[in-house]
Amino acid sequence: MTIMDEVEDINRLIRELNAEGREEALGEGSARLNRWLEALLERRGSDLLLVAGSPPCVRTDGAVLALREAPVSGEEIEEAILPALPGRARAQYAQEKIADASYKVPGRGRFRINLHRERGRAAAAVRALPSDPPRLSSLGLPPGVEDLTRLPRGLVLVGGPTGSGKTTTLAALVEEINRRESRHIVTIEDPIEYEHPHRTSLIEQIEVGADAPDFATALRAAMRQAPDVLVVGEMRDPETMRIALGAAETGHLVFSTVHTTDVASTVSRVADSFPPERQPTIRQELSMALAAVLTQTLLPRKGGGRAPAAELLMVGYGARQHIRKNALQHLHQEIVLTRKNGSVTLEESLARLARENIVEVEEARSRAAHPEEFEMYLRG
Repeated sequence: MTIMDEVEDINRLIRELNAEGREEALGEGSARLNRWLEALLERRGSDLLLVAGSPPCVRTDGAVLALREAPVSGEEIEEAILPALPGRARAQYAQEKIADASYKVPGRGRFRINLHRERGRAAAAVRALPSDPPRLSSLGLPPGVEDLTRLPRGLVLVGGPTGSGKTTTLAALVEEINRRESRHIVTIEDPIEYEHPHRTSLIEQIEVGADAPDFATALRAAMRQAPDVLVVGEMRDPETMRIALGAAETGHLVFSTVHTTDVASTVSRVADSFPPERQPTIRQELSMALAAVLTQTLLPRKGGGRAPAAELLMVGYGARQHIRKNALQHLHQEIVLTRKNGSVTLEESLARLARENIVEVEEARSRAAHPEEFEMYLRG
């Protein structure tokens, strides 16, 4: 054996020992994360929240409660979370200081991980994902929401703040179509949250980062895959919005989400994402492509849990005119005028929850944007 061979053997041994050390470290980190996730599941929580200087916290029924553990450091959070991320997400975090990925624990389910930085330290939010897509009838949304699954084409936007159940609603809409119709459905998500089985429909699920570099690229590619239904996890940038509008105008049924609070702000968010000189054209396209806007929020339910209140506009001639003219303040009235088509105001939804004793009256009243209308519906 030559000296060069001996050197190579030593280097190979060093690489193997380093790899074993990394694997051992990864195992320790994952074990700690799995212990926290076990606590999350035992408490029937929705989110595990990790912030440096605080004990691990669990969100249950909207309330954030600390586990009986010592505060964790940013380094400990990274040591626990990084092993659970795929290589691409670890690389993204190293470069951009933020990463999203899904994580599966055999026998315990799937989770969505967001690893990020705050005050120069690592922090994370981990959401528990149900094993099966929900049925639309189980969510407690207005009856008109099911009509969205029967639309032949057009853009459907689902708005709401973070944690309001937008992704769950999208999954339920897909599940309804999947059980009833023979369609080709393509979803584009970051990351994939609900895994859809092939039932009556054929479903392709594309994960941004793993299967495509970004939403816009994935959406452009999906247009060449002969889809009937497109699901875009989030309208993040003007290019994605432009392609989604084009798809809806050319005969596809497109579902997507926007971080907004009501129907008017949802429509406004899309148009305002473009440069001022392009906004009139975008409003024109949006007025033609938009089929419906659903916004939702979650309220604490009596006895535990949370219940959704929703606002739904089924877009008709009047709404299209208001969108084209940027007279979005009139869209609320359009919801009232199109109730026979399935539209429902937030106030009507809130009042129903209060009348049926699902939520406290004062809680519902505090969420109403039009108090007089809420009181009218509350009286029945």
